[in-house]
Amino acid sequence: MGMQVQAGPWEPQEASGITADSGKAIVSPGKEHAPLPLSRLIYLDYRRYFAAGARNGLSVIAFTQGFWASTVFRASHWVLTRCRLAGLRTVVKAGCIISQKFIEIITGICIPGRCNIGPGLYIGHFGGIFVDSDARRGENCNIAQGVTIGKGGRGELHGAPVLGDRVHVGANAVILGKITIGNDAVIGPGAVVMNSVPACGVAMGNPARVVGNSGSFEFVHYDEMENDPARKSQLQNDSGQDASHVTK
Repeated sequence: MGMQVQAGPWEPQEASGITADSGKAIVSPGKEHAPLPLSRLIYLDYRRYFAAGARNGLSVIAFTQGFWASTVFRASHWVLTRCRLAGLRTVVKAGCIISQKFIEIITGICIPGRCNIGPGLYIGHFGGIFVDSDARRGENCNIAQGVTIGKGGRGELHGAPVLGDRVHVGANAVILGKITIGNDAVIGPGAVVMNSVPACGVAMGNPARVVGNSGSFEFVHYDEMENDPARKSQLQNDSGQDASHVTK
């Protein structure tokens, strides 16, 4: 007998302020809901790999499967949200599906063009990654290998997760249902998350439970993060984290 998946309570106040317009960037409360050019989105993804330790652009562009997957996703999302002509949209949609399937075959990463993902996506390793088309993620998030972010729950609780900014999702983690993962949260390796996780929460286990509030500050690295007002504010508000020991 299969286990019934029951999503936890819907708590939208814990998520980032994600705009409903899929053509615009995902942003946190207090930031402008302004669309970013495709080139800028790809560049911000690209820069995440340097913050994580990449030594040169060739290694990112030619040998990093996660960057290939995020680039195809960005292009597909950009085209799908801007092409309005019915006949042309059918052709464009078919082209996006073909390119995404090609990426799935060579990388094992499935990120449909309908997903709403903020700038600065970092996929550290390839293989076994699935993100539901209705899932939403904030800025500067990490995804490790073997991660599933998908639909779950029943009735009013049925839906896909919403992840805030600077969330780190560890290897082989599963996040299901109409739940929210707060800003700067950590989902540990192998965790099965079916309830909302607060900002800076550290969720571990199967089923997952929050075991700490140290946040993702040691896991998520990006350009100028020390000067990011949202990150600095979260550090100051986190009673369990001493900002003085957080390094680049």
